[in-house]
Amino acid sequence: MSSEENGPEGVLLVDKPGGCTSHDVVDSVRRLYRTRRVGHAGTLDPMATGLLVVLVGRATKASDRLMAQDKEYLGEATLGVVTDTQDAEGETLETNPVPEITEAQVRSALASMLGDQLQVPPMHSAKKIGGQKLYDLARKGIEVVREPRAIRISEFELLSWQSPKINFRVRCTKGTYVRTLAHDLGRRLGPGAHLSMLRRTRSGRLDVARGHTLEQLGAMDDGGLAAALLAVDEAAPAS
Repeated sequence: MSSEENGPEGVLLVDKPGGCTSHDVVDSVRRLYRTRRVGHAGTLDPMATGLLVVLVGRATKASDRLMAQDKEYLGEATLGVVTDTQDAEGETLETNPVPEITEAQVRSALASMLGDQLQVPPMHSAKKIGGQKLYDLARKGIEVVREPRAIRISEFELLSWQSPKINFRVRCTKGTYVRTLAHDLGRRLGPGAHLSMLRRTRSGRLDVARGHTLEQLGAMDDGGLAAALLAVDEAAPAS
């Protein structure tokens, strides 16, 4: 690849593996494309897999435009265990028996969470307050007041229910914490819950089915890497 000014440019769809951060993926893409000018349009937690929209070169200027799009996820909530991070990576705060819960009750709880609402960001998140990331404060045992923010849940579909696990598909606006949805779902059903699996499948019109794994990208030559980049207008058409 060439210089920063004339270097690669476009939107790269990466199928992020579990166990690495979004920043780890950005670093890998920087090495592959030999440019420092790489960002992403929406963080995925280390536990999560799926679509990470990576911006290369001048495409980084379209970050806000790409981040603004609705997201779709597949997830799994495990009832009866509540954690401090609201997902499987946290410390257990509660272990509760799971009562008899019918599929109809699960569907009703999911339906009750649809629409416009306010969501309080979890303490274990990358959101900054006073210049400090919340998860840095949380690790020090400090909890601060977080302003709720407006989100919209447009779809919340039950895929399967086999106690204590609820598998679901959700479509939501940017900035929605799906682990907080799982936590709140558990409270609505009684025994509490945490998010035990998360996979992002779509961002706007972009589908993870078009994504490349890091292993696939690593096996490409310069021509293949260039061909993997989408034009910004293809990734996020102007409204």
